[in-house]
Amino acid sequence: MSNEYANKTPEQLNEELLKLRREQFNLRMAAAAGQPAKPDQHGKVRKTIARIKTALSQKRVGGKV
Repeated sequence: MSNEYANKTPEQLNEELLKLRREQFNLRMAAAAGQPAKPDQHGKVRKTIARIKTALSQKRVGGKV
């Protein structure tokens, strides 16, 4: 796990996750409206969401962070 997420509290990670979910939604709506963003933006947001969810699950389980 990245040090960037390992040092954050679960509350901070949840806030970041919410922000990224909103960004993901906005990207989908922009694409549907015919205003696509940069092509790599969707993948970056999706992968960052996955990283945060992994960090949260590791913290819940009490795994090594």
